[in-house]
Amino acid sequence: MSNGAPPQKSKSSASFHFLAGASSGVLSAVLLQPADLLKTRIQQSNHRSLLATIRSISSSPNTTFLSFWRGTLPSALRTGLGSALYFTSLNALRQHVARSNLLSSLTVPILQNGSARTIYSSSSLPKLGNLANLTTGAIARASAGFVLMPMTVIKVRYESDLYAYRSIASAGRDIYLTAGLRGFFAGFGATAIRDAPYAGLYVLFYEQLKKRLSVFSSSPSSHPLNPSIATSQPLQMKVSTSTTINFASGVLAAGAATAITNPFDAVKTRIQLQPGRYRNLVQGGGRMVREEGWRCLFDGLGLRMGRKAMSSALAWTVYEELIRRAESAWKTPVESNVL
Repeated sequence: MSNGAPPQKSKSSASFHFLAGASSGVLSAVLLQPADLLKTRIQQSNHRSLLATIRSISSSPNTTFLSFWRGTLPSALRTGLGSALYFTSLNALRQHVARSNLLSSLTVPILQNGSARTIYSSSSLPKLGNLANLTTGAIARASAGFVLMPMTVIKVRYESDLYAYRSIASAGRDIYLTAGLRGFFAGFGATAIRDAPYAGLYVLFYEQLKKRLSVFSSSPSSHPLNPSIATSQPLQMKVSTSTTINFASGVLAAGAATAITNPFDAVKTRIQLQPGRYRNLVQGGGRMVREEGWRCLFDGLGLRMGRKAMSSALAWTVYEELIRRAESAWKTPVESNVL
């Protein structure tokens, strides 16, 4: 239920959300590719440790430091385009929900000791309720994941040492010749069941953490004109404070969401690497547990938590800062014209 405050309207265009999402996705993919490669190698094996995996890669013939960035091109393409589609569709969904009030909308200010208190926000994005954050995050991620599934399969095979692809084109030809078009969507069930809950939980945790950390950073004396005045919309805080809050919220949210969804990621990797042996989520997961025990469902958890925490926090912080700057750049000339 809304408290009557008008929903926030985004000034930045969908194309800017697309470019901001692509930029943040490519940056995080390139910087964190070694962690993704190591996670894939650990999950394809039977409980191989991180140090053993690093030694195995390092001892391979013709290995260089750049060997840990194997698969960067498909990863950057997938993550860049995937982030662009995800952030664009997520923003569109959130704007629609905020305007139509389909799900409970969350508004500021907060009542404290019977009086309204001004709250500064670290975000320019719409403020929604828990159900809306969970639902929009899940829908946006599942949709983007389906579109990018062929590149996801190629990326995982590139990172594995079970295949020796020399280019994206050769990888695509091999997958098509051995499994047909269906091969490009191997593991989509496990991927969707992993990504949709992960993204939904991530947006839910992220927005809650941002809200609570923003409350802690606010004080009655923080209002620029009068500490007793509260506004119907949150005021924007300093860039350094908002960046710190967004990054910390991203790290914590990604860590929690990753731990919950890791079993699906472990099964998805096996399906995409060995589709003949692991045919689907139920059969593949059951076979893994029977042959290797429950522990195999959490292979690569530490690496994935670290990688997802950093990549999600980095991507969302860069994205939010770009959107914040776009909103400010749009607002300034409009206000000047009004004056």
